[in-house]
Amino acid sequence: MSPDTIISIFLGVGLAASVGFRVFLPLFALSFAAYLGVWELNENWQWIGSLVALITLGVATLVEIFAYFIPWVDNLLDSLAVPLAAIAGTAVMVSTVANLDPVITWSLAIIAGGGTATAIKGANAAGRLASTATTGGLANPIVTTIETGTAAVVSTASILIPPIAAILVIIILFITFRIYRKLRPKKKIK
Repeated sequence: MSPDTIISIFLGVGLAASVGFRVFLPLFALSFAAYLGVWELNENWQWIGSLVALITLGVATLVEIFAYFIPWVDNLLDSLAVPLAAIAGTAVMVSTVANLDPVITWSLAIIAGGGTATAIKGANAAGRLASTATTGGLANPIVTTIETGTAAVVSTASILIPPIAAILVIIILFITFRIYRKLRPKKKIK
């Protein structure tokens, strides 16, 4: 496997993890990078780097970010964003992975891209529900700010320094797993 292929996988996994926090922000970051020529996309996905895609994803990103600051809308968005995260996580992986057989690319995209995005989005949705239940939604803007900041940092790292993004993804998945374990109901021993 070539170094370019490995770097492209790191990029895809990093952006997929970011999708778990905000669906459109990583897509916008990828579009912006492709538009500026910082990152080359697979042949069938070059449309993401077009001006129309850049503007559309930019507007969608702003709407998504601000909508998460509206109480109760944030929980509704989370319920819609879980399946969208799977699709977007898969899309960013398949659009960035280079020099692999299509079967391997799509398998990797579905498992690593869609799986990572869905796992993180699911844990975030559970965390937001817990925040809403315990604080009446008062802490949700703080949660939103942390999620958006994390998506921005990981997206930026993914594009500029993909190996660092891969390390951040491992850390995020570890933290997500720990939060999930704390939030899930305990089994009663009889």
